[in-house]
Amino acid sequence: MRGALVLVVLALAAGLWKRDEILRLIAVNSLFAEDRIVANFSSMDRMFLTREMAAGTAAPLPQGPPAELPPGFDDWLAARNVTAYVVLQDGQIVAEDYLLGTRAEDLRISWSVAKSALSLLYGILLEEGAVPGLDSLVRDAVPALRGSAYDGVRIRDVLTMSSGIAFNEDYLDYHSDINRMGRVLALGRSMDDFAAAQDTRAADPGVVWQYVSIDTHVLGMVIRAATGRSVPGLLQERLFAPMGLERAPYYLIDGHGVAFVLGGLNLSTRDFARLGLLVAQGGQWQGRQLVPADWVAESTRPQAPGGALYGYQWWVPQGAGPGEVLARGIYGQYVYIDSARDVVIAVNAAHRQFRAPGVGAGNLAMFRAIADGF
Repeated sequence: MRGALVLVVLALAAGLWKRDEILRLIAVNSLFAEDRIVANFSSMDRMFLTREMAAGTAAPLPQGPPAELPPGFDDWLAARNVTAYVVLQDGQIVAEDYLLGTRAEDLRISWSVAKSALSLLYGILLEEGAVPGLDSLVRDAVPALRGSAYDGVRIRDVLTMSSGIAFNEDYLDYHSDINRMGRVLALGRSMDDFAAAQDTRAADPGVVWQYVSIDTHVLGMVIRAATGRSVPGLLQERLFAPMGLERAPYYLIDGHGVAFVLGGLNLSTRDFARLGLLVAQGGQWQGRQLVPADWVAESTRPQAPGGALYGYQWWVPQGAGPGEVLARGIYGQYVYIDSARDVVIAVNAAHRQFRAPGVGAGNLAMFRAIADGF
């Protein structure tokens, strides 16, 4: 009897000691549940470790004349479970709404839109000479990657998702590599250790384009090793504070304080639109060149091998016109840019069928229909 009581006490003590980890793991496992996904995507800081950044002094986006949105727009919003959208034309807000019980003040999870923000940071640091050139090997910047599947991979290869690493990116497979990485994050373990433990290649580096999010984490490792700084600290200093965001953003982090740079950035929808406007303006913001114009141009045109429509962590749409590019994240997060028409569209969503056939093409068609109206 006494032995059983001791075991119960020990079990309770262990439960209390690991309480936060257990709660985060439960959050991961129910993150995309139909009855929770909308609220979860606007409150990630309640479920994960985070690092807040300063927003700077906000300069409100001006209001422009209301846009006439294309036929079928309301049906599209409902079908895609859109939670918020902001449309800018010539730098002015011409359409905006917050749906499904969300608010303008909400900070929304970027998912892979964060990759494109990291690309902007790399371009800034590259011009400063603070990070290695694109043909440098990641192992030389990050010795912990020596002997891993990233040994022999160039920075250019991780920027273009052509590292050749074998990595299962299936978000709907519980046992996939990307979901295992999510559990590493939730349990407060080291994402750097997870990256360094990758030991299998599917192809030689720089030969085949395959979208694998861990490449972006390795890019973040290079930035941290080269600068001795955190990614949130650098983004705050080089981009967010000078731009003057409306809300103080935050990153999800692991238990070692490392930012989840491949998808953990949380911004308001207006601030996602600001990022798009920065790119539409060639990296310039209120007369100041924050991101080198050459980097914006280079990173937003196809750079990946085999003709893949992928730049340096930016997507180039099929049949893209001049200046047409987008950042994209799972479950319907988008920043669409049409520089020729001075149009930026930021969309946040909680669309559980985001991978269904025709969904991506339908979203692009809607963005183009909106831009065509100007």
